[in-house]
Amino acid sequence: MMTIRAALAAALAFGILALPLASDAQQATKVWRIGHLGYAYPTAARDLEAFRQRLRDLGYVEGKNLVIESRSAESGFERLPELAAELVSLKVDVIAAFGNRTIMELKRATPTIPIVMVSSGDPVGSGLVSSLARPGGNVTGLANLAEGLSAKWLELLTQTVPGMTRVGVLMEPGGTAHATFLREIKTVGQRTGIAVLVVEARGRDEIERAFAALTKTRAQGLIVLPNPVMLSHQAQIVELAAQTRLPAMYPYGEFTESGGLMAYATDRTEMYRRSATFVDKILKGAKPADLPVEQPTKFELVINLKTAKALGLTIPRSVLGRADHIIE
Repeated sequence: MMTIRAALAAALAFGILALPLASDAQQATKVWRIGHLGYAYPTAARDLEAFRQRLRDLGYVEGKNLVIESRSAESGFERLPELAAELVSLKVDVIAAFGNRTIMELKRATPTIPIVMVSSGDPVGSGLVSSLARPGGNVTGLANLAEGLSAKWLELLTQTVPGMTRVGVLMEPGGTAHATFLREIKTVGQRTGIAVLVVEARGRDEIERAFAALTKTRAQGLIVLPNPVMLSHQAQIVELAAQTRLPAMYPYGEFTESGGLMAYATDRTEMYRRSATFVDKILKGAKPADLPVEQPTKFELVINLKTAKALGLTIPRSVLGRADHIIE
């Protein structure tokens, strides 16, 4: 029969042995808090679900070891400072953010909480990171700008609209990456004799006025620059392009699903998925300053043949042959 002294010794030994196990269990049940700041646009829920799914694949389970605090700036920028401050006040471990304005506002709000760019146009030129290879600071993630991308938009549109001499460019004033896009388009325009007509819009009413201006200046084609405002108002833009019979090149593939003529773009849903991998690395100890920014390596050309027919356009074989997806 075990003596009292032996029982106490056994209990003490068991307690000492159990300490690491208790510590491991406590660590295993840590709940990570991830912030997300984006916008309201037709496929926003799909994109955020791709982000969530990738986190699940990596072992994070909402309600168990993960909480996602998601906020939406709706279709404009007015609430960004408020929402950025709110996420910072929640003391989240990392924040995933879509769009340059969003990332900039978060960077102003916190110099310490890691920020993962879901999609950023020209993060170096915009001052979000020091360089793509060594971002520095608390921001890293994915860029959606590749050299020559906007030149390709004009090239494809020119091949699709024979004899085009005037092209409109729809942009949001203050878009931090738009200067780079516009510079490339104007360079190609000067070389090929195409006049570039720039119109700006911050919302629904201004988009209508922009199309009225394009009609007045007799634009023969349109390039829409990537921006959350344009993405949020894609249905209106596609409808106005149809009404004014403007063949348009779009920066997001889903514009063609809404009836847009063509798009040459990265897969934003995939970028949301990839950004979750950055979040995982940071939660496991990586520093944003040391994680290189990823640039897109694949762009997809999507063409809506039904829209082309409505516009009286015959898509050249040279363009059709390059299409990754064709909507009939």
